[in-house]
Amino acid sequence: MQRWIATFLEAQAAGQDSARNTLLAYGRDLKDFADWLGRRGLHFATAEQADVEAYLVFCDAQGLAVATRARRLSAIRQLFLFAHDEGWRATDPALRLKGPGRAQRLPKTLSEPEVAALIDAARTKGRTEADRLRDTCLMEVLYATGLRVSELVGLPVAAVRGDPAMVLVRGKGDKERLVPLSRPARGAIRAWLGVRDAAESGLKAKSRFLFPSRSAEGHLTRLRFHALVKELALAAGLDPARVTPHTLRHAFATHLLAHGADLRAIQTLLGHADLATTEIYTHVLEDRLRDLVMTLHPLAQDD
Repeated sequence: MQRWIATFLEAQAAGQDSARNTLLAYGRDLKDFADWLGRRGLHFATAEQADVEAYLVFCDAQGLAVATRARRLSAIRQLFLFAHDEGWRATDPALRLKGPGRAQRLPKTLSEPEVAALIDAARTKGRTEADRLRDTCLMEVLYATGLRVSELVGLPVAAVRGDPAMVLVRGKGDKERLVPLSRPARGAIRAWLGVRDAAESGLKAKSRFLFPSRSAEGHLTRLRFHALVKELALAAGLDPARVTPHTLRHAFATHLLAHGADLRAIQTLLGHADLATTEIYTHVLEDRLRDLVMTLHPLAQDD
């Protein structure tokens, strides 16, 4: 079964151009399913629809979230579809199965003053000037662009050389897009580059990343940045449970929409393949829009 998984993931990486994090999630989900089948003397080649349904019941009994169960079924369905297309199986046992259905969750976001407090905390919290300049650069760029965490920490330093007004980002599925940089973000990049480059001036091997580190990836890790955002939230007097890197991505989109940006433009900036993914931000502003109508619509005015 491990060979099935490995071959399937290789095909996804080559043919579907899937992102690395997506492939890692598929691999984890399929390994769990394989382990469950193996404990029952079953195999991908012999599993039937009833076996897949029993596994989903098992996942539900474990208390897994609806989104997690939906993702696991998606991985299983794609594996069996691939196996059927390759002739490894004569039938597809997951073809007729439907997922548990994901509940639409409104994205958590922050107010503009709260984001400003986070950026102010980045300017003052770090132990050294280099830490403060790096953290300020991270927060300014994230709020100015709405980048995914992996896109931000993996930014190549070449992308920001020469003080560009736009930065080229490689996102999900290895797709590229251009996102504009605000003046505060460009200033933060210039300040950080001065310190970063000075630290590397005597090194033969220079990092190709804007935010280098000694990690295996060669750049600041997603986990470390997640922890850093929590630390900045505490320093800013905010509840750390409310603040994550993804919350700032949501704040970027929500604040743009609140100031009149077009949904299509926000879709492009966020790198969403489907406009429906972007439309969820309209629900975040429902209260504001309702107040707007009640305040400005002529039929809502009191006599």
